[in-house]
Amino acid sequence: MSEKATLEIHGKKYEFPLIVGTENEVAIDISNLRSTTDSVITLDPGYKNTGSCESAITFLDGEKGILRYRGYSIEELAEKADFLEVAFLLIFGELPTKVQLDKFHTDIKAQSVVDEDIRKIVDAFPKSAHPMGVLASLTSALTAFNPSSVNVDSEEDMYKAICKILGKFPVLVAWTFRKKHGLPLDYGDKNLGYVENILKMMFKQPNEDYKINPIILNALDKLLILHADHEQNCSTSTVRIAGSSHVGLFASLSTGISALWGPLHGGANQAVLEMLEAINLDGGDTDKYMAKAKDREDPFRLMGFGHRVYKNFDPRAKIIKKAADEVLNDLGVADKILEIAKALEKEALKDPYFVERKLYPNVDFYSGIIYRAMGIPTDMFTVMFALGRLPGWIAQWREMRLNKEPIGRPRQIYIGETLRPFKTVDKR
Repeated sequence: MSEKATLEIHGKKYEFPLIVGTENEVAIDISNLRSTTDSVITLDPGYKNTGSCESAITFLDGEKGILRYRGYSIEELAEKADFLEVAFLLIFGELPTKVQLDKFHTDIKAQSVVDEDIRKIVDAFPKSAHPMGVLASLTSALTAFNPSSVNVDSEEDMYKAICKILGKFPVLVAWTFRKKHGLPLDYGDKNLGYVENILKMMFKQPNEDYKINPIILNALDKLLILHADHEQNCSTSTVRIAGSSHVGLFASLSTGISALWGPLHGGANQAVLEMLEAINLDGGDTDKYMAKAKDREDPFRLMGFGHRVYKNFDPRAKIIKKAADEVLNDLGVADKILEIAKALEKEALKDPYFVERKLYPNVDFYSGIIYRAMGIPTDMFTVMFALGRLPGWIAQWREMRLNKEPIGRPRQIYIGETLRPFKTVDKR
């Protein structure tokens, strides 16, 4: 007999089934709570204790520092797979065969041309426009050029829509970057790999050939893999709840981009660099700021250390730290900001205050360092995050639609005025 949870309300007891996941996570199924208790609901601001769905995509254990995509450890995927393999895994559930991977890449490349009218939209934005606002707008605009909704009951239609967005999204990212820098827009090169082409589209100068730096390529590939999915976070939940209304894939993704833009979510790596720049403007004394971070009365917070989900360590940070070191050593960048970052990292890894509280540098700290060393401006960091998160959003949207999940409709506890009579304007 399956286990149940008992809830007592006003002296009356109700039983609800327990659901156990494959990693032994336990949930109380309260889907029938309102109907069996005369409209009683739960209150959980931020949904910190509420499971919105059952998902087979990503497993995360913050206490143990575990992150897995479809059962594969993030450590092994980052070491042995490339981003396109991981994208296929997340979306379709299994690692691709060589034939499947080659076809996937070919089909994506066939969809990499963006309608020329999109260029007009890009041209309409001022250079001062924030890249995340531009990217969200361009992604939403794709819907106008692809008006037919995806038939989710057709595997072929679903596959075509996925290849289409995976082909066009890197172009939008590159155009957003090049617009800000006053560079001509580029479609890249179909002869290159997926991530190689992203680098070329972004950085190729019009008057010279672009040569791929293998260390930069490896670092970006790893960063995209590490950011590809992260369970039911803010932007992913936004994509799923928008998609639950049966709005199209592109429109759902644009809502995820907007949610990711926030400084408490995808903007965290931007916040790291802004903090480093502020320290530099104040003389660059890292000892001073380490002391401020340990002072509970001081409002200063050390950005990029610790994580709200990972209570021990961020497994992604351990992987990308090595790549960050390789990038800095290879490029030999003389940058005061990056020197401050390395000094903070060195102190935090040995300071008892940070060690005891497990406030280790997280993935946002190292990704910010890598992006700056690569020559990517701070306000483009979250755009790069979105590029990595794209396959995760697609996978979550696809799973939600295939599972025929109902439209999202959270409840509330009303705390406003009770019924009162209307007063005409002369009596107010």
